[in-house]
Amino acid sequence: MNKKIIASMLLVLITVFSTSLLAKDDCIVEDTPAQASKEYQSKTLTQLVGSFFDRTGINALVNPRDDVMTSEAHAENARPMTTFEQTWGRIIMFVVCFVLFYLAIGKGFEPLLLLPIAFGGLLVNIPLAGIGGEDGMLGIIYNMGIANGFFPLLIFMGVGAMTDFGPLLANPKTAILGGAAQFGIFGSLVGATALGFSLQDASAISIIGGADGPTSIFIANALAPHLLGAIAVAAYSYMALVPVIQPPIMKALTTEEERKIKMPSLRKVHKLEKLFLPILILMMAILILPESTPLIGAFALGNFAKQSGVVDRLSDTMENALINIVTIFLGLGVGSKLAADKFLVVDTMKIMIIGLIAFAVGTAAGVIMAKIMNKFSSKENQINPLIGAAGVSAVPMAARVVSKVGQESDRSNVLLMNAMGPNVAGVIGSAVAAGVLLSIF
Repeated sequence: MNKKIIASMLLVLITVFSTSLLAKDDCIVEDTPAQASKEYQSKTLTQLVGSFFDRTGINALVNPRDDVMTSEAHAENARPMTTFEQTWGRIIMFVVCFVLFYLAIGKGFEPLLLLPIAFGGLLVNIPLAGIGGEDGMLGIIYNMGIANGFFPLLIFMGVGAMTDFGPLLANPKTAILGGAAQFGIFGSLVGATALGFSLQDASAISIIGGADGPTSIFIANALAPHLLGAIAVAAYSYMALVPVIQPPIMKALTTEEERKIKMPSLRKVHKLEKLFLPILILMMAILILPESTPLIGAFALGNFAKQSGVVDRLSDTMENALINIVTIFLGLGVGSKLAADKFLVVDTMKIMIIGLIAFAVGTAAGVIMAKIMNKFSSKENQINPLIGAAGVSAVPMAARVVSKVGQESDRSNVLLMNAMGPNVAGVIGSAVAAGVLLSIF
C-alpha cells in the first residue's frame, strides 16, 4: 500500500513539474516576436475568389508583375522578368514545346530525347510554380548532373556499352569519314568568332557542329559555363532532329546511282580486337590528350565491360537501365533551359543558327569525303557516299538515317552496319576535338 502511495506522489510531482516547464516554454515562445502567429484576417467571398484568381496562370500571363524573378538553378543569378518574357514569351515557348511533342510522337523523331526535353520546357514555363528554380525539380536535376558535367559521362559510359567496334575494325578507312564530319566543329568555331563571341566561348559552342550533346555539355562546363544552357539546348535539339536535317543534304550531294551502291559484307572481327581497341584508344588519349580522358575513359569503360564478357550484369545495366534513367534526367534538365527568359534571347538564337549551319557542314563534309575516297578506290571497294553523313557523333541516330535514305533508293540495300563505322569514329573524333580545345585554354 505504501508503495502505491509513494508511486502516486511521484507521478503527481512529475506531472506538475512537466506542466510548469511547458508553461515556461510557452511564455518564451509568446515573448519572441519572430515566432508570433499571424492573426487570421477574415475575407469575404469576393475577396477569396479574387485571391484565387491572382494565383492562376491566366492572371500571370495577362497581368505581368514587376517583382517576378527568373527561375535559376542558382538563385543568385535570378533577375526580374520582362513583360514580354512573362506573357508572349511563355506562350511562344508553349507552342515550341507542343511542336517538339508532335515531332517526337507524330513523326517519331528521336522521342527518347525530344519528349523529355519538350516536357521540361513545358514545366519550366509554368508561371508561379518555380519548377526551374534552385529548389524546384528541374533546378535540382540541372545542378545534380548537368551543371557539373556528370550526366554526360554516364551517357558516354552507356553509349560505350552499346557500341560495337566491329564495323570500324572491319573497315578502318571509314574512320576518315568520322574525321571529315568534324569539319563542322571547326567551321562553327570560325562562325561563332565572326558573330562576336570570344575565342573561348566560340570553342565551347563549336562542339555543337559534331551533334554531340554530352561532349557539348562537358566542354561548356569547362570553357563557357554562362552559355551552358543555350549550348545544351542547341546540341540536343539538333541531335534529335537528325532525321529532319540530314536527308535533304545527303540527297542534294549524291546521285541516285551513288545512293544505290552496295558495299561488300564486312569481315568477322575477332573478339580480342574488340577487347583491345577501347584500351588502345584510352592509352593514346592518356599520352596525347589527357584533357579528353574523362569522356573517352567513360566510353572505354562501357565498351570494355561489354567486350570482356565477364560482367554481363554491369554492361547490361550501363546500356539499358542506367542510360535510360540518365536520359530522362538529362532531357528534363536540358528542357529547363527552354524558359522564355533564356531561350528567346539574342545569344541563344545566334548559337542555334551556328549549330544548324555547322551540323549541315559536318554532314556535307562526310558525304563529300566519301565521294573523294571513291575516286581512289577500285570498283569493288566503292563506298556508298551516304555513310559519310554518319560521321557526326549522333550515334546510332545518324547511322539509322543513312540506312533509311539508302533503302529509299534500293530497299535491298541495308547500310546500317557499314554506317556504324564512321558513326563510332565520329563519337571518338568529337571527344578528341574537345580535348584539343580544352588543352589550348
